Amino acid sequence: MMPHEDMKRPLIQDGGRRGGSRHLEASVSDPGTPVVGILGTGDFSRSLARRLVASGYQVVVGSRTPKRSMALFPEEAEVTSQMEAASQADLIFVALFPEHYSTLAGLKVALAGRTLVDVSNGAHVRNDGPSHAEQLAALFPESSVVKGFNTISAWTLQMGPRDGSRQVLLCGDSGKAKDAVAQLCRSMGFVPVDAGLLSSSLGVENLPLFLFPQWRAPALCTLALFVAFYLYNFLRDVLHPYVVEGKSAFYRLPIDTVNVTLPTVALTTLALVYVPGLLAAFFQLSWGTKYRRFPGWLDRWLTRRKQFGLCSFLCAVLHAIYSLCLPLMRSARYKLLNAAFKQVKQGVEDSWVDEEVWRMELYLSVGIMALGLLSLLAVASLPSVANVLNWREFSFIQTGLRGPGDGHPAHAAVRLGPRLRPGPLPLQPASHLRAGAAAALRRPAGPAGPHPAVRLAPALPHPPRLGEELPHPVRPGRDGRLRRALDGGRQQRLRSTPRRWGVWVCVCVCVCVCVSVWVCVCGLMMNNISLELIESSSATHFQRRAVSFK
Repeated sequence: MMPHEDMKRPLIQDGGRRGGSRHLEASVSDPGTPVVGILGTGDFSRSLARRLVASGYQVVVGSRTPKRSMALFPEEAEVTSQMEAASQADLIFVALFPEHYSTLAGLKVALAGRTLVDVSNGAHVRNDGPSHAEQLAALFPESSVVKGFNTISAWTLQMGPRDGSRQVLLCGDSGKAKDAVAQLCRSMGFVPVDAGLLSSSLGVENLPLFLFPQWRAPALCTLALFVAFYLYNFLRDVLHPYVVEGKSAFYRLPIDTVNVTLPTVALTTLALVYVPGLLAAFFQLSWGTKYRRFPGWLDRWLTRRKQFGLCSFLCAVLHAIYSLCLPLMRSARYKLLNAAFKQVKQGVEDSWVDEEVWRMELYLSVGIMALGLLSLLAVASLPSVANVLNWREFSFIQTGLRGPGDGHPAHAAVRLGPRLRPGPLPLQPASHLRAGAAAALRRPAGPAGPHPAVRLAPALPHPPRLGEELPHPVRPGRDGRLRRALDGGRQQRLRSTPRRWGVWVCVCVCVCVCVSVWVCVCGLMMNNISLELIESSSATHFQRRAVSFK
């Protein structure tokens, strides 16, 4: 029986040096403990050997040069030839480069019936072709190959799971071999995760090579919004005063203009978190069912809402920091001195204005509360926090804090969706779902008679409820034939309903109104700027003419 003590503590103590050699916490393993083999003497092999020894396993390391590699491993690990290591251990880690797998061809007989764990990674992302684990399985067809530990670094093995991810993805065709590797993962302090058969190992090998794959679109969108709003604020607050009045306000670019841009970007990215939910509700209402896949762009948008929310939180926090730094600006001090000098020169003793004071106090108070709520949403979306919340608590934090549930359009669409769908609610057991679908299809027989794949039941005084059996249950020959028949009948009825056109018309009208308002605002703004430029140029021209006339 393997020990299950806490393996989260680091293996290396006192800076990793004690008497000129590394010191391990675990003692020499008992002779009755399982033997684990390692083929290879690289950095990962050494870290893996230390962790296995500390977990109570007997470790035998196979090397082509045992004498030269013996000093690199702990004293409790036995360093021997590859043939002896393959003969002694039942579970063997293959810690070699994939291009060197062919050098193990002489061990085919010794490795027959053993469990081989492939820990290799590729140099670049591959979308096709056999994975390294599949290549190893082709070289040793009589062995059980398991892909795992490739997402764990050597540093994580040395310092414990606290300094890295605790999940170990395992792929393999043999359930017994995966269970053995999973038991070894738990003894080492990691959490094994079954990632499927060996055919899915290519995706597992590509995981360490991705750099924030889910963050690319949200980050680029946030950056594009920042650049767009920054250019707009630059034209309005810096370039326009310089052209019209000749005032140089370029000092506002590093802090003031950035601070004005950040809250706009934060609100826009926060809106991008909840817009796909509204679009999904519109799609479901227009289709009349939720059993259809969303378009690809909407599906990807829905899976990246957390990233958009964290980008919004980042912009809000940066806005708060920039706002705190505004009194430290040298330009703010000069403006304060100029205002004080003008007040003294005008003989004003008290410049207190209640309206401005209340406006600023309320503005700061609302901003602080908004930042607090946004912080709560961001913290609740973290996996470590979301894992301890049930679904009702999580949905309350993510949706209930945004406003009244009945007044929000998304909640209204979701709540009215099941009422507008024909037939029973979708969340029913399979038997009652079939019965309810048959009742929904109950209609007068047409020229071709009733549906050939369904034996309709007599009419009920009320629609079928959850848990209620029809007088004559549907007994089709094959479930697949019934499902196709029911889906075809439902889709035929839904195509004829005019509700989907009304929903799309409303959506198009709303989009057109928003675009028209935005175009009008931009046009008026550009018109005002052009008029001011014309007036300033005309005034300058008349002044020059007057000076030349004099």
